[in-house]
Order: sequence, then C-alpha cells, then structure tokens
Amino acid sequence: MEVSAGGDGIQKLLAAEQDAQAIVARARKAKTERLKQAKDEAEREIIAYKREREAEFKRKVSDDSSSSQDNVTRLGEESAQAVQAIQESIASKKKDVMEMLMYHVTTVKLASE
Repeated sequence: MEVSAGGDGIQKLLAAEQDAQAIVARARKAKTERLKQAKDEAEREIIAYKREREAEFKRKVSDDSSSSQDNVTRLGEESAQAVQAIQESIASKKKDVMEMLMYHVTTVKLASE
C-alpha cells in the first residue's frame, strides 16, 4: 500500500509542477503583453509630442517671418547711422591727420638728435 501512496504523491507533485509551469507561462505572457502595451503607448505619445513641437515650430517660423522684415528694416537704419557716424569722424579728424603726416614727412631730423 505504501507504493501506491508514494506513486500518488509523485502524481500530485507532477500535477503541481504542471500547474506552476502554467502559472509562470501566463505570467510571462501577461508581462509580454504589458510591455507591448507600454511600447505602443510610448510610440503614440512620441508621435503626439512630435506633432505638437512641429506645430509650435511652424507657428514660430510664421511669426518670425513677419517680424524678420521689421528686423531687417531696423538693422538697415542702424547700419546707415553707424556709417554716417564713421564718416563724420573721418571728416572731423582728416585735417589733423594730414597736418601730422605733412609735419613728419617734411621735418628732417639729424641722426645725432
């Protein structure tokens, strides 16, 4: 009788092992499905984020194109003012520079001086 009781125990152990393997297989399958879901959700979020950023970029580009014409005009005016200031500076110092050059060109210094 003990032999049949031992055989019955082995059968119970085998059945328990099969049940455990089935539980592990279901857990692995569920984990794989959750990972796939998370990946799909992340991809959807990435696509939505890209669309949002592209729309914002396009909006900024269109806003900047109208303000860039204003910037071009402003920079042109500033450049013209800077050029005029330089020309005025040249005109005011031209006489002094010419006199200094003429003095140094026409003045002879002896080597002993």
